[in-house]
Amino acid sequence: MRVLVTAGPTREPIDPVRYISNRSSGKMGYAIAEAALDAGHDVILISGPVNLAPPDEATFIRASTSDEMFDAVHRHADKCDVCVMCAAVADYKPAKVSTAKIKKRREKVLLELIPTRDVLDSLGHWQGRQFLVVGFAAETSDVQENAERKLREKNCDIVVANDVSSADSGMDSDLNEVTIVSRNGERRKILRTQKTIIARELVKIFVKSATIMFDKKNVTVTETQLSEVIPNSSPVPRVAD
Repeated sequence: MRVLVTAGPTREPIDPVRYISNRSSGKMGYAIAEAALDAGHDVILISGPVNLAPPDEATFIRASTSDEMFDAVHRHADKCDVCVMCAAVADYKPAKVSTAKIKKRREKVLLELIPTRDVLDSLGHWQGRQFLVVGFAAETSDVQENAERKLREKNCDIVVANDVSSADSGMDSDLNEVTIVSRNGERRKILRTQKTIIARELVKIFVKSATIMFDKKNVTVTETQLSEVIPNSSPVPRVAD
């Protein structure tokens, strides 16, 4: 399968030296990209600014701002079977970006923020889409409830949510604990463990879900890929997509 993964934060510039960003390290997205490659899938990794080396086998695209991330995803999404939106894209950006450094002053400075373009929502509502949409939700409370709301509002197939209120898991950590909610009503929780381990389990879930969805649309995967997620499956004819 062809898997698109976004990872890391975005940086929304205020002036040439300052920006708005978040604590995302990109580790979860990179782990998913690695796990998908290890499972034999083709991977496009679109990454914000992180201190991680991209996998050699992946098609790697850098994206600093939310607009760059939005444009990169839209260039490649319809060529993929699974789109995993793991990046922590900024929700807001400055309405105006100063071309010169803003000097420190004694008086208050008011910064007007406007919403960024919603990458996940745009994929979920992509008319006639032929790809699975996976969203991620970083929450500090009511994790499953917020994940289910995001699943509905963004029209995702799967949402993976995690509680980022703890300092020793989630953002900027090697550990994570996730709740997975699916459009078909399935709910699953993976307890706190290494992100690399979670990534392998997530890829299995994504591939199985995509396989079922594609089979209903008469778009199939290879015999080897199908047998990985549906044991003892019989060969199926290859249909061009």
